[in-house]
Amino acid sequence: MTTSPYTGGCQCGAVRFRIDGPLANVSVCYCRMCQKSSGQLVGIYGATPLAAFTWTRGAPKVFRTSAAAERGFCGDCGTNLTFRYVDKPRISITIGSLDDPRRVEVSTQYGIEGKMPWFDHLLAMTGTKTEDEIPASDVPRYRSRQHPDHDTDVWPPNGDAS
Repeated sequence: MTTSPYTGGCQCGAVRFRIDGPLANVSVCYCRMCQKSSGQLVGIYGATPLAAFTWTRGAPKVFRTSAAAERGFCGDCGTNLTFRYVDKPRISITIGSLDDPRRVEVSTQYGIEGKMPWFDHLLAMTGTKTEDEIPASDVPRYRSRQHPDHDTDVWPPNGDAS
């Protein structure tokens, strides 16, 4: 696992963060709350001390998912960003929101009661690259409007994301 700093943010760039400390306990969670909060079948998070974490642009909206926990997300694009037990001095960050998620490695699994029975077969399946499914004439339509995977002084460029 690479050491800090780590940076990341939401898809539209309205919310950005920096971690100047460890990112530990990187886990895949299959629980129903993680499924609902991400709109996916897993949540993948890494924890860091609150003292090592800073919002560098904007701030997330927060939804209190239980008496014990809250989740942060971008109020503009909806990107799921954080999970936090409200009585703990740490925050967990969605690994997909990191600028370089390849820097971390999953160390454990939680909520395995929610794991889909077919997950164990995924690695054996064949697949294709995203661009392999897009006809060359349509490539310009698929140009990404999301924030790049690095900090920027201003976003969107020239004040317009369209």
